[in-house]
Amino acid sequence: MTTLLVIAKEPLPGRVKTRLTPPFTPRQAALLAEAALVDTLRTVAATPARRRVLVLDGVPGPWLPPGFEVVPQSSGGLDERLAAAFAGCDGPALLIGMDTPQVTPELLGVDFADCEAYFGPAEDGGFWALGLADPDPHLLQGVPMSTPTTGAVQRARLVAAGLRVSDLPRLRDVDTAVDAEAVAAAAPGTRFAAELSRLRAAAGR
Repeated sequence: MTTLLVIAKEPLPGRVKTRLTPPFTPRQAALLAEAALVDTLRTVAATPARRRVLVLDGVPGPWLPPGFEVVPQSSGGLDERLAAAFAGCDGPALLIGMDTPQVTPELLGVDFADCEAYFGPAEDGGFWALGLADPDPHLLQGVPMSTPTTGAVQRARLVAAGLRVSDLPRLRDVDTAVDAEAVAAAAPGTRFAAELSRLRAAAGR
């Protein structure tokens, strides 16, 4: 069975979702980040898994459901932190972030019977999910992160290593206010959508 990893930041004002400000205040951006994190963790909790691990930059809060191991993020760039998260696994693992509150257990219920890697592309050119049957950290180290070609470079790295790659559906990360509106519209039943609606109502928008 697969280990599910969530890499996340503690949702503190000024530290998360800074590209949402403006139009949102840092506190409002943090509330949206917390809502997205809660949706993500609830989905992971509802997905069969060998282990559920939150790889956290910060301190756990009341938003953390039971059943998760919490490990601190390593130092270094994002590629090093993702690599370290995989290095802590001794079997198949799937890693996601906190930016796709629209994920479902069906999307995360991967089976490595016919492939050695799963790749979930994001609309901004990155990736929202990466799964490895053999979690080799070298497959991530040195991949340039947060660029329009990050996803293409990472997927090419998997293919160059001789791995059979199964592609997951393309999803939209929540980075900007436009992203937030689109994701909330696509997943209206989420806490994220409810929080965005509440903030809009409070602002008279």
